[in-house]
Amino acid sequence: MADVRKHVFIEGTVQGVSFRKATKRVAAEHGVNGWVRNLSDGRVEAVFEGEQGQVHKLTGWCSKGPERAAVRSIYVLEEQYSGDFNGFSIEFAQPAVRGVDPVPASNCLNNAAVLV
Repeated sequence: MADVRKHVFIEGTVQGVSFRKATKRVAAEHGVNGWVRNLSDGRVEAVFEGEQGQVHKLTGWCSKGPERAAVRSIYVLEEQYSGDFNGFSIEFAQPAVRGVDPVPASNCLNNAAVLV
């Protein structure tokens, strides 16, 4: 399968529940590169790159998250694969990106949602 890149925004009870740490662990298990960080509006943002099936599995995992998380919605953007990442990192919190509205987490499992 081809390599892909997904830019993901997760909303719900996703901060203070080890979401970033668990995402890094699951990404390593699937051989996915990229990063994850908290946003100032309470969401988690991540970029995943890797083999299409493995990125899809990781994105699907994000629709549930770790045990203490309660994911309300997930928004997935398809982006051009860059191959710029070597491993997976936890980044510092950043201000929220305005104009990116989340969609139901169930969409993650059906080819995800794409912002046009």
